[in-house]
Amino acid sequence: MTYTVLRLLLFAAALGGLYLAGVRDWLLVLLAAVVALLLSYLLLAKPRDAAATYLATRGERRRELKADGKGSRFQRGLADDDAAEDAADDAQRSAG
Repeated sequence: MTYTVLRLLLFAAALGGLYLAGVRDWLLVLLAAVVALLLSYLLLAKPRDAAATYLATRGERRRELKADGKGSRFQRGLADDDAAEDAADDAQRSAG
């Protein structure tokens, strides 16, 4: 989140600087995006690495949960609903 906010701030600063320099129309946005990209590559190495590490850790944890059969809360909720539906169906069949 921090990395994204910093990149947006760089874009806003580039946009403002280029506007004050006299660049207008669609070229303003295009050049601001390029300038912000270059500045973020040069200035935001640590936040970028932190964001990449966070995302890699989060992805690894999700893969581990999926491998353990735990899955997400949504998947567990679906499994619980399926089990309840199966139990109700079995009870109805044995009664009928």
